[in-house]
Amino acid sequence: MFRRYEDMPKIKLPEGHEVFISDSTIREGAQMPGIVMKKEHKVKIYEFLHEIGIEKTETFLYNESDRQAVKEMLDLGYKKPEVTGWARANPGDIDLVLRMDLPETGILMSVSDAHIFDKIGFKRREEAAERYLKALDYALAHGLRVRCHLEDITRADIEGFVLPFVKEILERDKNVILRICDTLNYGIPFMAEFPYSIPKIIVTFKEMGAKNIELHIHDDFGMGTTISLAGLWYGANWCNATFLGMGERAGVAELEKILAFLEFRVEGFHKYNLGCLSRFAEYMEQEVGIRIPKNKAVVGENVFAHESGIHTDGVLKNPFTYEPFPPELVGAKRHFIIGPTSGTSVIKHKVEQILGELLGTNLTLDKSDARLKALQDFIKSSYEGGRSSCFSDSELETLVRHFFADLLQGDSGV
Repeated sequence: MFRRYEDMPKIKLPEGHEVFISDSTIREGAQMPGIVMKKEHKVKIYEFLHEIGIEKTETFLYNESDRQAVKEMLDLGYKKPEVTGWARANPGDIDLVLRMDLPETGILMSVSDAHIFDKIGFKRREEAAERYLKALDYALAHGLRVRCHLEDITRADIEGFVLPFVKEILERDKNVILRICDTLNYGIPFMAEFPYSIPKIIVTFKEMGAKNIELHIHDDFGMGTTISLAGLWYGANWCNATFLGMGERAGVAELEKILAFLEFRVEGFHKYNLGCLSRFAEYMEQEVGIRIPKNKAVVGENVFAHESGIHTDGVLKNPFTYEPFPPELVGAKRHFIIGPTSGTSVIKHKVEQILGELLGTNLTLDKSDARLKALQDFIKSSYEGGRSSCFSDSELETLVRHFFADLLQGDSGV
């Protein structure tokens, strides 16, 4: 019988490989339109990532504020997340990474014709490949580990350009990380044809000898997180994401969703501490200025909020009925809201809570209690009269003091 969270069977990663998470909130997230991510924000985000246990983060190094943020991150002395750089395919950018004494850098290698010819201005694909490989050689020669950011891969000529290029990369370093960048979310999460099939790209890279494959999936069609998880099932061992899906345009795969899925749904996967996710979200909303929808999965205000009669009655009897995982997993709390669809069970529960706090003792009301019925009728009539908001806890306390005045004054007729 499936009546508890523990009863639900776990999903298995078919490849049996270890999965790692890298974060790009400090780099990709900082590019989100309308967001100004200051040095202190980046350092605090880094501390949250450390609390979670994320293996790696990446950052720009182009201005003094970026470099100072990296210095402060390194001064914290944390082993996780490892701070890594990001560079365009030129020695000057790579030198910035070397001067900061970082162990790894990503190198941008745009592979679609739109990027090669129109954005960068190369005359031939071969010219682009030559530039990218020279940058790779330079980084490797200076002792850096490298992530090759294959930008816009799902709009590229996979067989005509990408695969021969990747072959050249792997001949230089079998341990390089090949980052699959689905830049406009043209990718699909199932096995199909090039260039759209992320699974086919992953399987082909593995057949070519790639040891490390990372996913960096944008969310323009709302498929960022889905494709990222699917990619892990087909053999990718790194997943890159941002907290709250921050990033350019529609952002990228959402870190909190990926973490919650892996930690709660996958067999034997217990690597990360998700207990700070709600605090992390609160910080990002209050300090960085991200507006988080109330119904945002995992960290939204309403994920563990219940109003309607059927739902609240079910949750009061067994939270498993309508909650995907315990709120404690992400550092959240369950709360019940009184609104137009609230039934007797939740109103009774809220009244018992308030009376318990006022009287300093637990008590149980009978559902047929006349005072409870009068309160419920008042709430119903308020909405019939045009009220358009839920009752706050302070409003409910005032109503409880009114409708249960005799009890609060010492009458024990509960």
